[in-house]
Amino acid sequence: MADYEGEASSGPTPAPRRADKPLPAICDPNHLLHRVVVLVFMCFLGFGSYFCFDNPASLQTQVIKDLDQNTAGFMQLYAWYSWPNVVLCFFGGFLLDRVFGIRLGTIIFSLFVCVGQNTYAVNWFKGKELNLVFGLQLSMARLGSTVNMNIMGWVYSKVADLVGSPGHFTLGISLMIAGVTCLFSLFCALVLGFLDKRAERILHKEEGKTGEVIKLTDVKDFPFPLWLIFIICVGYYVAIFPFIGLGQVFFIEKFNFSPAEARAVNSIVYIISAPASPVLGFLVDKTGRNVIWVLIAVVTTLAAHMMLAFTFWNPWIAMSVLGASYSLLACALWPMVAFVVPEHQLGTAYGFMQSIQNLGLALISMVAGTILDTRGYLLLEVFFCTCVCIALMAVVSLYFVDYLRGGDLNRSASSRASLLKEAEESKRRQSQVTEVDSAKLTPMSAFGLRNRYLSRLGAQLPHHCSTHLSSLAHRSVLK
Repeated sequence: MADYEGEASSGPTPAPRRADKPLPAICDPNHLLHRVVVLVFMCFLGFGSYFCFDNPASLQTQVIKDLDQNTAGFMQLYAWYSWPNVVLCFFGGFLLDRVFGIRLGTIIFSLFVCVGQNTYAVNWFKGKELNLVFGLQLSMARLGSTVNMNIMGWVYSKVADLVGSPGHFTLGISLMIAGVTCLFSLFCALVLGFLDKRAERILHKEEGKTGEVIKLTDVKDFPFPLWLIFIICVGYYVAIFPFIGLGQVFFIEKFNFSPAEARAVNSIVYIISAPASPVLGFLVDKTGRNVIWVLIAVVTTLAAHMMLAFTFWNPWIAMSVLGASYSLLACALWPMVAFVVPEHQLGTAYGFMQSIQNLGLALISMVAGTILDTRGYLLLEVFFCTCVCIALMAVVSLYFVDYLRGGDLNRSASSRASLLKEAEESKRRQSQVTEVDSAKLTPMSAFGLRNRYLSRLGAQLPHHCSTHLSSLAHRSVLK
């Protein structure tokens, strides 16, 4: 029996692995500095797209004059922006979840000026900091809108001086200059893709995934609170963006503002949103109660539109209220999607939300232009108030539906943090149990199988074989 192999003869003991050198702070995905760098590029990702989105609003009079359009034709520009995104945002979100992943998908969609940073935010910043991150993203996006509102008129005039006269050629060159900002967003997407890929390798993120994949048919199974969030999103935003698109002439005609004053008051929504969004996001993070904050935002927005419609008060008051309300709603509404759908469906959920938002914007932009041409600004403001009322009814419904379901969306920040900690601890315990079960199912080695066979035959084993091995359990019985 000289050919028996004991544990001592199984080969040399492998040398212990050398401990990895600690990563520099900027390279460690868990370090605060690294996450700050990610957040900076994440925020700047939306700058270019929002800068370009508001080009028509900042050049309303020039577009109408140079292209010989009425108001309805002018608002078609916003409709043409929205129609492709009705499809692209939904399928873009699906492709983020199912095909490309966040990194490659965001880079591809940045080429088409399509937003991919919502899923990045949820992937890197979860729990109590999510509302603040959404606020910072909104702040930078609105900074792009603010810059656009205040410099595109100047850019147009400078181009007109170079060309020799205003006209459609001058307008085209001005818009092409504005489009350069999209290249900056593409650069941010490339950097984010690199950072996320590196973090996935270092932190072994793939090991923690459940293996679930999104299917297009999952859309019909979205929970009812998510559909109410969609209704709030559409009802609210169609009363903001089309109004700002028409606001410059509104302030000139109703309040006798100069074009420069009209542009300034029209952009105050974005000017306030830029610094207010991270502050309000931090507030929502600290207090929780997302549904309550959304309710406050919708009510104050309704009040602002009613002031603009039925009074001649200084419009700076109403527009300032509108800016603060808009910032608060965005910080509280968009993170709620991550509370009601699993992680592998986030891209599709956000994409679908943006798709129906763009569908609403496309339709309402055309309706708003027609109302303005035929009925005037008073009826237009009444129409916007009606849209906000629809959002208000959806918020109230969401509050009661969420209350009946346990109130998860309206939890306090401390309660949500406690639940998150419990979920992570449960996941860790489950992972440990899985490892133990996996060890029990490990196939027996050739040495074990041979000894088990020989022990059943009653063969004498060499003294250097370990008698505690499970493969020798039958030896005393079969002797």
